[in-house]
Amino acid sequence: MTEALDALLDLLDLEQIEQDYFRGRSRSALVPRVFGGQVAAQALVAAGRTVPASPHGSARAGENPTPHSLHAYFLRAGDPGAPIVYLVDRIRDGRSFTTRRVVAVQHGQPIFHLSASFQTYEEGLEHQADMPPAPDPESLPTAAEMLPRHLPADVAERLIEARAAVDLRYADAPPWASAGTPREPRSQVWFRTNGKLADDPLLHIALATYVSDMTLLDSVLLAHGRGGWAVGDVVGASLDHAMWFHRPFRADEWLLYDQESPSASAGRGLGQARIYTQDGRLAVTVVQEGVVRVPR
Repeated sequence: MTEALDALLDLLDLEQIEQDYFRGRSRSALVPRVFGGQVAAQALVAAGRTVPASPHGSARAGENPTPHSLHAYFLRAGDPGAPIVYLVDRIRDGRSFTTRRVVAVQHGQPIFHLSASFQTYEEGLEHQADMPPAPDPESLPTAAEMLPRHLPADVAERLIEARAAVDLRYADAPPWASAGTPREPRSQVWFRTNGKLADDPLLHIALATYVSDMTLLDSVLLAHGRGGWAVGDVVGASLDHAMWFHRPFRADEWLLYDQESPSASAGRGLGQARIYTQDGRLAVTVVQEGVVRVPR
């Protein structure tokens, strides 16, 4: 396990300060606010810490239910220098589904709100959308190889450091490598953690949640030939985020993040995506809207 991944896992290991109250720390980000994926992942961990194991007689007795969906709103920019307190509301404990609501608070104000639903394992009908064509992840350049080719040295260094816990590889040129040339608003990245993880399904889901906020709005930028936050030709922030977890996966094995943007208007852009395992199973669906503004 790399030092960066170890530090990220430490961030996700929240401190319990009271029943249903948890405290998390932050790491530095590319912008002077808390990275949204970190807050979403920490809130999901806080919710999961309050979900009881499945009762005996269930499909897999003794196992904790796992998240099948989350819906979140980013309310205020988080302060990376202050702790974040997560307040969990136990909305419902059912036989099959358990619902939690989490509010993240800093300086006495809510900065983030998440609702998550957990499900006890069961079998059912099966079908899925086919995995799209994608290059072999091992054939693609690493971030450390690609970023210095297209970004100023200081920006590339900061971006590499911010993403050091994750091996993230672009299948096509990212926005900052093709600025000035509008193209189809679709992009693909492969990702996995830079090291092996414990066999804890909630941890793998939390880490996929963390990564899901890194590149989804890139597809909005591609349609307009904008390079993005890394080069400063747009400003923006996540507004809301939704995820549906369809099938088990491991975040320490290659996952294809296939992303597109169906719309941008009124200073907002929408991204939607599917995450597939390397053997073609549809694991996650993601939708996110964000503020995307051209600086005046």
